[in-house]
Amino acid sequence: MNDKVTKTQSLPSGQSPKLVLVTGPSGGGRTTSINALEDMGFETIINMPLRYISRLLKDDPPHSHTALGLDIRNRDFSIDGVLDILSDLQQTTDLHPELVFVECSPEVLLRRYSETRRRHPMAEDDSPDVGISAEIEMLKPLRERADIVIDTTEYSPHDLKDVLNRWYGDQAGLPLALSVQSFSYKRGIPPGMDMVFDCRFLRNPHWSPDLRDKTGKDRSVEAYIDQDPLFSNYFRKIYGILQMMLPAVKKEGRAHMTIGVGCTGGKHRSVAMAEKLGRTLELDDLQVSIRHRELERRATAAGHLK
Repeated sequence: MNDKVTKTQSLPSGQSPKLVLVTGPSGGGRTTSINALEDMGFETIINMPLRYISRLLKDDPPHSHTALGLDIRNRDFSIDGVLDILSDLQQTTDLHPELVFVECSPEVLLRRYSETRRRHPMAEDDSPDVGISAEIEMLKPLRERADIVIDTTEYSPHDLKDVLNRWYGDQAGLPLALSVQSFSYKRGIPPGMDMVFDCRFLRNPHWSPDLRDKTGKDRSVEAYIDQDPLFSNYFRKIYGILQMMLPAVKKEGRAHMTIGVGCTGGKHRSVAMAEKLGRTLELDDLQVSIRHRELERRATAAGHLK
């Protein structure tokens, strides 16, 4: 049995544990999702035989948030078996299990299998596309039953983790967590943005031969953009809007907010703006992470979801 269990600390008194079942087609992002939930403090169990799950959760009710990874590689996996577990737990326990279905387009699934050269579990002796089609068709009832469906077609592992954190991140008592992300409009606005600011009207370092090969993290590029007469006023207005909003967002009970900053190529202006905005927000004792989608894609072109 190829199951993996990770133990975590118990929850504070009075806080109800969450139970999340994660499934979806092979290669869609199930393992990445489980790892992300583990990082959030969930106890994670992967590939436990279905027949043991209800018994385990009834005989030893979880005292911490728990996530179970289920897919066709489970020893006794079946669609009816998963649906029966959900129904049984809802009717006979105080748990309220949620089913998360993580998928992506067949084309991307095929590309992931081609790049990793792995065999598809439903087509051991055939082309992966045969197994992909069969698995997608078989899993349709679970997709229809799912409480949350996440399409990872355009996601990096970081993107998927951010989405799961928005649903399941347990941040009670912690500062509002902000994610400031630069991106290229050529590749589209990243999913999950709460606010987006456009930097395409600012002077572009791309047209400076000395700066073209550098990024917005370089001081010379930042200084070049700072010299644009529009930059200073634009930055102050963005920061002013956030200063006004963030206390109200926190009061509303939000734990996480994502701010996007875009330019044409996602290499110079948006990167410089995201860096400066993130550093400034950190001075307000906020929990800030800064990401640069296009720079990450160049640096980790081989980063695949599993």
